[in-house]
Amino acid sequence: MSNTNHEETLGFQTEVKQLLNLMIHSLYSNREIFLRELISNAADACDKLRYAALDNDALYEGDSELRVEIEHDAEAGTVTLRDNGIGMNRDDVIANLGTIARSGTSEFLKQLSGEQQKDAKLIGQFGVGFYSSFIVADDVTVRTRKAGEDASTGVEWRSKGEGEFTVADIDLEKHGTEIILHLKDDAKEFADDFRLQNLVRKYSDHIEVPVRMPKTETAKDDDGNPIEGSEVTTWETVNEATALWVRPKSEISDDEYKAFYKHVAHDFSDPLTWSHNKVEGKLEYTSLLYVPGRAPFDMFDRDGARGVKLYVQRVFIMDDAEQFLPLYLRFIKGVLDTRDLSLNVSRELLQQDPKVDKIKGALTKRALDMLKKLAKDDEQYQTFWNTFGSVLKEGPGEDAANREKIAGLLRFASTHTDTAAQEHALADYVGRMKEGQQKIYYVVADSFNAAKHSPHLEIFRKKGIEVLLLSDRIDEWLMSHLTEFDGKSFADVAKGELDLGDVEDEAEKKEQEETAKAKESLVKRVKEALGEGVQDVKVTHRLTDSPACVVLPEHEMGYQMRRIMEAAGQPLPEVKPILELNPSHSLVARLEEADDSLFADLAHILLDQAIIAEGGHLDDPAAYVKRLNGVLAA
Repeated sequence: MSNTNHEETLGFQTEVKQLLNLMIHSLYSNREIFLRELISNAADACDKLRYAALDNDALYEGDSELRVEIEHDAEAGTVTLRDNGIGMNRDDVIANLGTIARSGTSEFLKQLSGEQQKDAKLIGQFGVGFYSSFIVADDVTVRTRKAGEDASTGVEWRSKGEGEFTVADIDLEKHGTEIILHLKDDAKEFADDFRLQNLVRKYSDHIEVPVRMPKTETAKDDDGNPIEGSEVTTWETVNEATALWVRPKSEISDDEYKAFYKHVAHDFSDPLTWSHNKVEGKLEYTSLLYVPGRAPFDMFDRDGARGVKLYVQRVFIMDDAEQFLPLYLRFIKGVLDTRDLSLNVSRELLQQDPKVDKIKGALTKRALDMLKKLAKDDEQYQTFWNTFGSVLKEGPGEDAANREKIAGLLRFASTHTDTAAQEHALADYVGRMKEGQQKIYYVVADSFNAAKHSPHLEIFRKKGIEVLLLSDRIDEWLMSHLTEFDGKSFADVAKGELDLGDVEDEAEKKEQEETAKAKESLVKRVKEALGEGVQDVKVTHRLTDSPACVVLPEHEMGYQMRRIMEAAGQPLPEVKPILELNPSHSLVARLEEADDSLFADLAHILLDQAIIAEGGHLDDPAAYVKRLNGVLAA
């Protein structure tokens, strides 16, 4: 029972009704978080009492089982939340509930020092959480008494959130705080047992203090009918009341890790691997990161939901905290729990804070190390790569600091096996390089078969030099940022001058120079016949079976990337290819012998076929068909 006396009405110390109105109606984007805020404050009060009781056990007043209790009355339209924590006296109530953005916990923390402050598991550094009550309630009553003080020192605080509040002295038998929310007409949905339980599990499942709700059971007769008057109400703990990630790794089984992943990621399959890490020092945080076994449906939506779940002292803050991992690691799931972040007053957005960047850098390194460890299991890593490889390929262009580390995680198809499976690491390629080979060679095409049968590979196959076969849409963009690996530069076999390094001996190079000199007149005739259609014509030694091929300048955008850009509506300047002729091919010999009437058609046919073999598109396919038919009929 409580007897009210010494009642007075006071104005909020801000004396700004409009500011309070902004707090209530504009600060929070999701009204259901009021329960999270009140539970956090209640758990905070319990933590305060636990610390205070270390020096004075009498503060428990015979009730050391710290807890938060939630009740509702659907008919009255109320939700009541109470705790048996530290409680407040009259001065505390006026100071903490009468001043917007005032935080009792912030003051409490200032009084701690040394290891005591380091260990204080408190959340109340955010001072306006209590005011979220007015999102759903048009009348709020708070009854509280400070632990260790007389029952007559209880205080009742009432407000409609309209610029003033009333404070009265009351008698309270038990210490702690009780908050009664009189729900607005459009918020009566929260006076529901199932709704409240779901909110507790969603936002406060891992609060260390148990959150309890009443559960009423009725006895039944032999026919299964309820027996009137047999109702028994017990208190049921709704939240887990333990955060798996704060437990020592040695005490957590693999099955527990897997079960927690399914809870965090809303996934029915097991993760491929995970990394659980606790950091202490200038920054203090705990992370638990997972690599899923399957891709979400929106994985390629770069604007979709992503990121880890963010907790501050086991209080859920954000479902998709994308600030802590780069986009190319958007498939990583998990939890980050820290006490060092600056959140805005609604706890919904991270403020600009260099600590965020430091944690992001550390988590990125942790995630990449986790993948490196996974790569030791070829089968498991192949499963990962087949699912997320194309996303990881975004990494070298987005994260220059970790480019070498990401490169080591990439996998490619290769002429080493000539299969479409992307299973070859760059380290393996380097280990197989021919003596005298200085570069890592690759070819980009629209499909694996187009890459595998590219005429540019002919000289490489002849000399046994391995070439990476790239056919994903992102591959050319990837290679524009991946300039070297393990000291070896990359070379596109379809661009620029062919340089096989020391794999070719001096005799071969001399023979090539002599052949080029002997064919100078042919090259000149072809160049005149093709006119503006080519940038240049050369004799090549990169072909063994094909009569001709087209080559782009070394730093020019490739055909694949051009088509992607054009499909996206991006205008691009015209690029003219370089036509290279195989001097030992019979068609080139026929070209050399052709009369003037046939020469131009044959030259154009060789150019068009080379463009088609490269995966390019002809500007005038009908002209190509007409020329080909004319040559066949001749």
